[in-house]
Amino acid sequence: MPSLATMNTIDTTQGLILFPFDQYWHLYGMFLFVILGVLLLDLGVFHKKSHEVTFSEALGWSVIWILFSLGINAVLYFYAQSEFQNNPALAGLDHQALAKQTALEFLTGYIVELSLSVDNIFVFVVILNYFAVPKHLQHRVLFFGILGAIIFRLLFVVLGSYLMQFHWVEIVFGALLIVTGIKVMRSGDEPMNPDRNIVLKLVRKFLPVARDFHGSKFIVRDDGRVRATPLFVCLIFLEFSDIVFAIDSVPAIFAITREPLIVFSSNICAILGLRSMYFLLAGVVDKFHFLKYGLGIVLMFVGLKMTFLHDYFGGKFPIQWSLSFIALTIGSSILLSFIFPANKKH
Repeated sequence: MPSLATMNTIDTTQGLILFPFDQYWHLYGMFLFVILGVLLLDLGVFHKKSHEVTFSEALGWSVIWILFSLGINAVLYFYAQSEFQNNPALAGLDHQALAKQTALEFLTGYIVELSLSVDNIFVFVVILNYFAVPKHLQHRVLFFGILGAIIFRLLFVVLGSYLMQFHWVEIVFGALLIVTGIKVMRSGDEPMNPDRNIVLKLVRKFLPVARDFHGSKFIVRDDGRVRATPLFVCLIFLEFSDIVFAIDSVPAIFAITREPLIVFSSNICAILGLRSMYFLLAGVVDKFHFLKYGLGIVLMFVGLKMTFLHDYFGGKFPIQWSLSFIALTIGSSILLSFIFPANKKH
């Protein structure tokens, strides 16, 4: 339960952006610089040569990305604690409680996005299998998929930070999250069929596509014409799928915090580890059959926060309660999946 000082800080700062872009643009830029540097190091050094990612390698990288995200959270906490002390707009407030709230919001957003990313893996498995992407090329296409996701997430966060200024938009997003949560819980186990996707049909109609893979190349000259390889078509489909997922995940984190910096950084840190999670869980992800119920409950919960819980709690639902509820719900759904395995007939 949050302390009285923390609750007073939350109430007093309601509507105040702690990291406005015009004052902290260097912090936003520094974060992007670090992320791009890490990605270039990943592709240019550790995965310079295309190869099949083993389970042990995926496990190691999953741990690295989690530690990296926790490190970003720690840096954000200490930076906020120091910065808030020198902010005249926050004079008289509990700076340590504010910094703690900032770190908890990042951690909660990270857990929400990481949990939703597991659902992405189901789709990734279908897409990569549909295009018959060789195992040694899967990391490359997922890498560029993540790179594109960063760009689209940035656009979504910018748009969301503007729209969230209007209370009616918050109500609409909250209602959509509740409906999405119900749909996730009621969804069946039928596999996605890419053949029915209109984006894939349009790509094949207007873009000349080579019949075979050409190593790790996305564009080649084949039969005297410039053609996209099946790897490039797969990449476009992955990007489209991520845009669909972002429509749910970005508003979900805005229900946790109004800080664009926290929304963007926690979101990006979560999807950075999505590639290693794919190679770690691709073979067993179907065993988490209760996870959809956990994700559905979480989406409905954050939707309820946006529609009325924030107002009911004086403008801000306690972040500690949110973190505890989300962690308990996701953890329980995973645990129940192992305690009660899915029927082998399915």
